[in-house]
Amino acid sequence: MYASSSAERWYHSHIFDEGNPLAERNTRIAVALTAFMMVAEIIGGWVYNSMALLADGWHMSSHALALGLSVMAYSAARRYAHDKRFTFGTWKIEVLGGYTSAIFLVGVAALMLFQSAERLISPTPIHYDQAIEIAIIGLLVNLACAWLLKDGHSHDHHHDHGHHHHDQHDHHHDLNLRSAYMHVIADAATSVLAIIALICGKLWGAAWLDPVMGIVGAGLVSVWAYGLLRDSGRILLDAEMDAPVVAEIYEVIEASPIKATITDLHVWRVGKGKYSCILSLHTNEEATPDYFKDQLSIHEELVHITVEINQE
Repeated sequence: MYASSSAERWYHSHIFDEGNPLAERNTRIAVALTAFMMVAEIIGGWVYNSMALLADGWHMSSHALALGLSVMAYSAARRYAHDKRFTFGTWKIEVLGGYTSAIFLVGVAALMLFQSAERLISPTPIHYDQAIEIAIIGLLVNLACAWLLKDGHSHDHHHDHGHHHHDQHDHHHDLNLRSAYMHVIADAATSVLAIIALICGKLWGAAWLDPVMGIVGAGLVSVWAYGLLRDSGRILLDAEMDAPVVAEIYEVIEASPIKATITDLHVWRVGKGKYSCILSLHTNEEATPDYFKDQLSIHEELVHITVEINQE
């Protein structure tokens, strides 16, 4: 069995993700805007007796908390970037932030569903004009926040896809930013539903639409939360063995002039579109780990490669 190569390769940085400063700054601004509108919608929904508006306000309160969590995740990842306790860097702090935000989304969906069902069973009068005004202002705030977060997302997307265009699209996303963006989009959707319900109620007396739209909004939020939980959970649990890069590793080894068989392979993500792998090979020919590492280096998403060779 051969150990890994020369000493200079033993000591290298384990910071595989450079962070997303633009997204962090824009998320901070979005937190302030969301918190302000949250207070206005909760008070407005309570005073003017609109379930759709009140649900949107409580929904927005969870978004303010989740966006704050995203900011904290960015800050912690940056603060501990050089902490040697984190074997493969601090990027997964951001992923954990996205996962936790998704859990908040599930709670919001449950609260919206409960309150909407309660109001559907026991309807009360609604002050439509005032509620519509507040809902429209809330939508404008949501759109402003979405624009801020989308700008950071576009920057991150462009930066990461420079050399990894062959990989799966979602593997390069900043999941912490995606969770923040998803919270804002979910809030914008519930604002639209609230406005539709309030206008229909005012014009045609369809007061039942107000809680029904709350239920529809809860369903949308649940679907988005599931997608975010699935994607971030896969990364946190290192469930990456179906990633395209795994097939690419097999292709490289099979095409190698030195014939070798993969006896053990572990692949996991350590950054946006960046992977680490441990590869165990069996061969009857003379070969060094560096030989196969150099061949695998054509795939730039493999940023940390460990190779061991077993010979007969």
